[in-house]
Amino acid sequence: MKCVPEGARAAAPMLITALLLCACRTAAPPLPVMPQVDVPRFMGDWYVIASIPTRAERDAYAAVESYRLDKDGRVLTTFTFHRGGFAGPLKRYTPVGFVTAGSNGAVWGMRFLWPFRADYRVMYVDGLYTQTLIGREKRDYAWLMARTPSLSPEDYQKLTTLLAAAGYDLRGLRRVPQPPAGH
Repeated sequence: MKCVPEGARAAAPMLITALLLCACRTAAPPLPVMPQVDVPRFMGDWYVIASIPTRAERDAYAAVESYRLDKDGRVLTTFTFHRGGFAGPLKRYTPVGFVTAGSNGAVWGMRFLWPFRADYRVMYVDGLYTQTLIGREKRDYAWLMARTPSLSPEDYQKLTTLLAAAGYDLRGLRRVPQPPAGH
C-alpha cells in the first residue's frame, strides 16, 4: 500500500473540479465587425483619438494612420507619431494590409514583419466614414480613430461603449494627445 499524504488526498477532488471548470469555460464570442466596409472609401488619413496601445505606441502623440489602396488590392499603410510629446522624435511604421477574402472588407491581416500578419478588424465605421473603431479578436489592442483630430464627448462615449460591449477592458484605453487646431 502506497503512502499518500493526507493533504494531497484532500486536494485531489478540488484539483479535478478546477480542471473541469476550466475545460468547460467557453471562449469569448467572435469580435463583432461591420457587415460591409467600402475599402476604397476607408482609405486616407485617420487620427488616432484613443487606443489600447501596442508597446511601440504607448507614449504616442499626434498619431495618424494613413491608408492607400494599391493596384493589387493591398493596403499600404503609414503610421506616424511623435514619441513622448509633440516635439518628440517622429516614429514611422509602414505595415501592409491584406483584406481577408469573404470578409466584405471588415477583416484584414496587417503585416509588420514578413511573413507574420496581425489581426485587424473594422468593428465600426460610421456612414460618412469619419469615425472608426478597430479591434483584434484577442481583444488586446484597439484604436478609436477619426478623420479629424478630435471627437465630441458624445461620439467618444459611443465608441468606448461599443468597445466595452465587445468585451474589451477599458482600463487600458489611453487618449492619444493630438495638437490643438491650427498647429
